[in-house]
Amino acid sequence: MSETTPNPLGAGGASELGVSVGAKLPENDAEAVRFLREAYEKLVDQIGRIIVGQSRVIDELLIALFARGHCLLEGVPGLAKTLMIRTLANCLSLKFSRIQFTPDLMPADITGTELIQEDKVSGTRELRFFKGPIFANVILADEINRTPPKTQAALLEAMQEHQVTVAGKRYPLDEPFFVLATQNPIEQEGTYPLPEAQLDRFMFKCFIDYPNEDEEWEIVCRTTSDQELSVEPVLSGPQIVMLQRIVRRVPVPEYVGRFALRLVRLSRPQHPEAPEWVRRYVAWGAGPRGSQYLILGGKARAVLQGRYHVTPEDIHAVAYPVLRHRILTNFNAEAEGIRSDEIIRRLLDLVSASEENTWLREQLAKVFRPATSS
Repeated sequence: MSETTPNPLGAGGASELGVSVGAKLPENDAEAVRFLREAYEKLVDQIGRIIVGQSRVIDELLIALFARGHCLLEGVPGLAKTLMIRTLANCLSLKFSRIQFTPDLMPADITGTELIQEDKVSGTRELRFFKGPIFANVILADEINRTPPKTQAALLEAMQEHQVTVAGKRYPLDEPFFVLATQNPIEQEGTYPLPEAQLDRFMFKCFIDYPNEDEEWEIVCRTTSDQELSVEPVLSGPQIVMLQRIVRRVPVPEYVGRFALRLVRLSRPQHPEAPEWVRRYVAWGAGPRGSQYLILGGKARAVLQGRYHVTPEDIHAVAYPVLRHRILTNFNAEAEGIRSDEIIRRLLDLVSASEENTWLREQLAKVFRPATSS
């Protein structure tokens, strides 16, 4: 799919909300929050034309997009993982690239390679770099666990530093840059588990579950009729980059930041205050990226809800997709059927309101501390 030219939407499109790929960028943060909220509603509406249900997963994808993160989608075959990503890409006026990961895929097939080119006029030869499919704005890494770790590692630098290094030369990637990967959890033959360093590059790990009965009936009706469904572009690249910067400027109260930080730190069995069940069931807890992505995810969710401040509820909402692939359970947990989501639930129950109350007590103590005589 090649890059599309931004065009204002027609009647009944996003222009009714004041949001379109050709709309003027907001001049201040308050207008930007309203603009992003309207864009979010329009994106959800457009994606809903193709995808039935899965509202939680769609919200997580959009939060990651505006928080400048990447997503790993996991679900059994036939749950529209690839279709969901392609639909989101079609809603954005950006260059889209799909990479089908296979066992014989090589790193150069992703990043690009240098080839000898001969100048027909002068007869001289020179090395010329031919860019690979990674040079796009939205990357679909389909079935990412079907390629060896050597090839998976080709994404590490791109996802973290938004650049590619080939033959000692750096090539920056266009902004925004968004990697969406899919994997199948039930078919393990011929797959290669993602290394922890690769998993940690993903902001969210999203689980896609089966639809309910009404949603599945709607899916059957849509996909078995002679009806062509399409979506319209809502946001352009410069608009997305601007909105990503707005998200990072959202203030976070100290007690909310401390709540996110304590949630991550208590997930580590080596921490002296870690509860007994963390020491029993967890091999490795979340690292600093967990804290960073909890805050960024909370900021993005707050703005998508039309707020310019982060609350503990925002941290709760993003805790599962942020932490589930960063908390590694051990053999005890596997034997007792305890997954990382259960560990996260217990941590949320443990930390929840106590951090806010502790912070408030500390602030009150500072205000009403009796003056000491000189």
